[in-house]
Amino acid sequence: MAQALDIERWNPECLFNNTDHRTDLNGVDRLIVRRGQPFTISLYLRSGSYQPGISSLDCIAETGPQPSEQYGTRARFGLSSSIDTSTWSATVTSPPGDMVALSICSSPKAPIGRYTLTLGQSEKIEFILLFNPWCPADAVYMDNEQNLAEYVLSQDGIIFRGSSKHIIPTPWNFGQFESGILDICLRILDMNPKCLRNPGKDYSGRRNPIYVTRVLSAMVNCNDDKGVLLGKWTDGYEGGVSPLFWRGSVEILRNWDTQSCQPVRYGQCWVFAAVACSVSRALGIPCRVITNYLSAHDTNSNLVIERYVNENGELIQSREMIWNYHCWVESWMTRPDLKPDFDGWQASDPTPQEKSEGVYCCGPIPLRAIKEGELAFKYDAPFVFAEVNADVVTMMKKKDGSTSKVTTIGLVGQMISTKSVGSDSREDITHLYKYPEGSDEEREAFTKANHQNKLLQENPDLGLHVTIKVTPDMRKGCDFDVFAVVTNNTEGEKKCRLVFGSCAVSYNGFLGGNCGFKDLLNVQLPPGAERRVPLRLNYSKYGSQVTEDNLIRLAALLHDYSTGQAKLAMRNIVLDNPEIKVRILGEPKENRKLAAEISLQNPLPEPLDNCCFSIEGANLTGGNIISERLGCTVGPGEDAKVKIYFTPTHSGLRKLVVDFDSNKLCHVKGYRNVIIGK
Repeated sequence: MAQALDIERWNPECLFNNTDHRTDLNGVDRLIVRRGQPFTISLYLRSGSYQPGISSLDCIAETGPQPSEQYGTRARFGLSSSIDTSTWSATVTSPPGDMVALSICSSPKAPIGRYTLTLGQSEKIEFILLFNPWCPADAVYMDNEQNLAEYVLSQDGIIFRGSSKHIIPTPWNFGQFESGILDICLRILDMNPKCLRNPGKDYSGRRNPIYVTRVLSAMVNCNDDKGVLLGKWTDGYEGGVSPLFWRGSVEILRNWDTQSCQPVRYGQCWVFAAVACSVSRALGIPCRVITNYLSAHDTNSNLVIERYVNENGELIQSREMIWNYHCWVESWMTRPDLKPDFDGWQASDPTPQEKSEGVYCCGPIPLRAIKEGELAFKYDAPFVFAEVNADVVTMMKKKDGSTSKVTTIGLVGQMISTKSVGSDSREDITHLYKYPEGSDEEREAFTKANHQNKLLQENPDLGLHVTIKVTPDMRKGCDFDVFAVVTNNTEGEKKCRLVFGSCAVSYNGFLGGNCGFKDLLNVQLPPGAERRVPLRLNYSKYGSQVTEDNLIRLAALLHDYSTGQAKLAMRNIVLDNPEIKVRILGEPKENRKLAAEISLQNPLPEPLDNCCFSIEGANLTGGNIISERLGCTVGPGEDAKVKIYFTPTHSGLRKLVVDFDSNKLCHVKGYRNVIIGK
């Protein structure tokens, strides 16, 4: 006759379990475990003792407001002779006695989230269950410890911005284990419209990382729901802060949580992607932020970006644009809903660009599906394929209303980048998205994707050629030259008109004011000749025009008088901000106060006012931002310098992220890696 264990009290052994499940950075004051991996609870009996084969214990694990065995949100199980890691199970691992070591394992396919575990008639234990990329039976399993350390456990990283020819690393504090962040991530899932409409079905869906990733791609933006961030790309940032203000995800997520799920103002693509990465890692899904340079935004799904210029080579604004760069995330998981060989990295994009199934979300779509041109695969393959592969057709709109085609080399999807595993260097992952240009495999992918424009593309006529060259040193505050290089590869003399202009541009292609312009009506070139035409860019002119993105678009339009043809060269240049120097004073040890001496030299020919340095870092600044404002003006060539104190809480390699802001030089970023000793 089975005898139920008479439990007086229990101990969830949070320190042991959380450390064993690699969740201890969330704290050890409550039980947080990963699915498909056993955890141990100590039971202290009121009477009797545990007897193998005689003692019994009913266990019920439940999640969500409407737990049901049909939906997989309720599991009932008893004691077994050993743990079965393929399903919910329990066994006793201690010898007979009045203290019972109860080992419990969740199913590797169980929904993630908050659980109540009922033992016997009345004992209830609360715990949180996460995805488990260390478990071979979990859909997010990753079999490389270095990759897991980077894509799940690392709380800081590098996001690449700038341009394809001048890539700029920007530090970011993901902070997924900072105090309260996991609860906020679970609240994001609870606030999603699918959960509000049908919580039972939504909680059941949380067993599936495909479902969770798609929900996150919708919930990180607020376009259809009570999502985290409001995007803004034009007309200032009244009522909020510039997206460049943010140094990490922690403040954004906390602001959303404390403001009753009102959207945080404002985000742009790298901010949306970074927050999605923080939430994914917090929930246990391996995730990384990637940057696609010269990223196409194709609004009509024809895989072609149609852009128009006027007779001065100036772009006419339209909805279809090529972003200087665009960031999204990749998450690691299996795809049992697709045919074999499409497991691994999946792209999803939380930046609201186009609707998918009526909602502003995008993905997840296997990188392999993009590479192979499999555009019927779920989800949103055509849009992501266009971002890295769209063709560019440029037309000139003339004053009389007529249009003519302009020859230009429009490359899309270049230098696709992510942070390397275990270092701050850049890893080029373009090969994961596309075959080498011109290869047979590329043509095969284009054929499958019905990308007719690329298949019919002819080699450009190189008879008369124009390119743009720049100098290596283009710092904000300096005057410098850029060059249009015109080459005549024909056997006859050429007479041309060269229009060489520049304007401020935002990273996603919105055009600003003129930064310098030159119109040469009579450029004569003998056969085989080359001519370099300089354009001087003066800070006195561009300084008031450029946005915080520090971008200037150069365009050189060449009209061939003899043929009537026009050729266009375009290039975006990034102005370098000054370097932030960080010196750590004292020996870095956990729970010991440290000082950082931070300085920046004013590169502008005018003084800086309202100067402020801010720092944050996972396990360095207590989950807070620490700021220090300068009380004086910083003249041209002078140093802005402060000392900021902070107390690290955990040992290991940590990233101190620094931001400098002032009236004329906005949100300059820097960082210093610090090794904290025990």
